[in-house]
Amino acid sequence: MQRIKGYHAHVYFDANTIDQARALCKEASRLFDVQMGRVHQKPVGPHPDWSCQLAFAPELVGLVLPWLALYRNGLVIFMHPLTGDELADHRDHAIWMGAVRPLDLSVFGGNPV
Repeated sequence: MQRIKGYHAHVYFDANTIDQARALCKEASRLFDVQMGRVHQKPVGPHPDWSCQLAFAPELVGLVLPWLALYRNGLVIFMHPLTGDELADHRDHAIWMGAVRPLDLSVFGGNPV
């Protein structure tokens, strides 16, 4: 089994939910040792929607994941481990909260899903 080096949680939003997403990400970074990335108002990388990334250590997944599940308030969140295999992390090891969205895995050499 590959060692998990960390996690990314990508909070998806649109023009109507950007303030909600920003507040959620800021609160997560205040409560936990989570690094909040930029708030992207366009699709970035494999992500089909606007998003903000939260990065954190593997030992925090048991705290961050349930907190996001309880407080996402309808936002879609895509979470994945960091194992060194980006394609597998995004395709095979994905954790979705809310609707599953199609990712463009071609950025990792895979087929778009």
